Amino acid sequence: MTNPADAIYYGGEILTMEGDSPQYAEALALKDGKILFVGPKSEAEKFHGDKTVMSDLKGKTMLPGFIDPHSHFMSSLAMNSQANCQPSPAGNGNSIKGITDALVRLKSDKKIPDGEIIIGYGYDDNAMPDGVLLNRDDLDKALPDNPVIVIHVSMHGVVLNSKAMEKFNISSDTKTVEGGVIVRKPGTNEPYGLIMEMSYLPIFAAMPKPSVEQQLAQLKEGQLFYAAAGVTTAQEGATHMPEVILLKRGAQENKLFIDVVSYPLFTEMDTLFKVYKPDEFGRYKNHLKLGGIKITVDGSPQGRTAFFTTPYLADGPSGQKNWKGEPSFNQQTANKLLKRIYDAGLQSMFHANGDAAIDMCIKAHEYASGGDFSKDRRTTVIHAQFARKDQLKKFLYEKLIPSFYTEHTYFFADTHIKLRGMKQASAISPMKSAIALGLRPTNHTDFNVVPIDQMFVIWSAVNRISRNGVVVGAGERVTPYQALQAITTNAAYQYFEEKSKGQLKKGMLADLVILDDNPTKVDVMKIKDIKVLETIKEGKSIYKMK
Repeated sequence: MTNPADAIYYGGEILTMEGDSPQYAEALALKDGKILFVGPKSEAEKFHGDKTVMSDLKGKTMLPGFIDPHSHFMSSLAMNSQANCQPSPAGNGNSIKGITDALVRLKSDKKIPDGEIIIGYGYDDNAMPDGVLLNRDDLDKALPDNPVIVIHVSMHGVVLNSKAMEKFNISSDTKTVEGGVIVRKPGTNEPYGLIMEMSYLPIFAAMPKPSVEQQLAQLKEGQLFYAAAGVTTAQEGATHMPEVILLKRGAQENKLFIDVVSYPLFTEMDTLFKVYKPDEFGRYKNHLKLGGIKITVDGSPQGRTAFFTTPYLADGPSGQKNWKGEPSFNQQTANKLLKRIYDAGLQSMFHANGDAAIDMCIKAHEYASGGDFSKDRRTTVIHAQFARKDQLKKFLYEKLIPSFYTEHTYFFADTHIKLRGMKQASAISPMKSAIALGLRPTNHTDFNVVPIDQMFVIWSAVNRISRNGVVVGAGERVTPYQALQAITTNAAYQYFEEKSKGQLKKGMLADLVILDDNPTKVDVMKIKDIKVLETIKEGKSIYKMK
């Protein structure tokens, strides 16, 4: 044998993800990190050599490694040093006591001394009973001797206690900037609850970061979060300059074993381009790729900071009446930002949830492209949750990619029904409509807003059932295979990587995941219970379930 395989897999359901319906192969052979052969077992055995490992799948399912269309990889590095303040089923943050107990427990477990910052993540104000929201007094009472930061589930805001407000110079004199939200204590100008969006950015920038050495050491743990979910390509979807530098160093020191695609924030462009020229984007070096630039147009619908053309059914986060949300900046700014990115020859990702924000993305794209949509830019609108049918048609004509977020139909649908009404809530993340038009949508977790769990991503797209068991938009349900395409073939296309990832074909990277059952064949309600048994990156096993 002149070209022996490193390994040959057989004896299971090898789902190739070629075409628009499930196709299977009997065997798959790997060599030097790439797929050498896919097809009949008798043909694969011709690549058997003295050192070839024969791997019997024993009826399990193999398919391409999952490609994460949008999350925040850097968040994974700090997970074990922060308190989980998420509501059930992800945590116990369904009450003020549940949140403060988690924070107090973190202080005890990690032996955090008085005076040091304590951070929690995942606070969801819409999951609080009877509308009683977390405020600075609650945090002061539980932890009077530490600055406390509780990050909102949207990752677009925080609740601080008094010591944290002092640390970040937040006081009654702090003005609410355009595109920002500061909840004040009733009858006063005292910051009291959530601080969100543009008002949050200075806090985020000033938040303490682990040392570079600590973060480099945490890279392995962070990647394992993704690998355990079958993910072989992850995204860092809003990267600040220090994080870009850290990821670059981690790559140079060969600390990355999954692919990470970084999208630095638009606020970083002036500094970024002095260090990394646009021609350095778009290609991997030691598993790291700068993919393009991220523009954040609005906030989150559950935080009532997403920008809509019609009012919410509730007051704004600071009690605003007839509240439609607001954008991070005006249309002219959006136009100029995107044109600068296009002129540099780079891909852009928008963050936009509300339909008015999506209108802004479309108008910016039309302006920046000069009305010429022939260029293959693959501009992606992340979330695009409340995209209207007329907007989806423009996506198709103007070659925009929607990256949906169907997990909202479970985690936040009850909130959307309350804030936007059942009709609009039922149309969130309209995957079926997008596919019917000819679009190639992707589907993401936005980790750590919700956990990295690709089986749950698929389950939510197929079933669209809320926490309370309510079906939310049955007409937008997709098939399990279509849900798989959104995190394999379509996601590869989003990244300009369809020639190397997303399918099991000769010459493709040997990025693979082995599941204990087949998502296209099990009862659809059981998809979320499927386990990742092993994740393989370029032929090397990077995760095995214990």
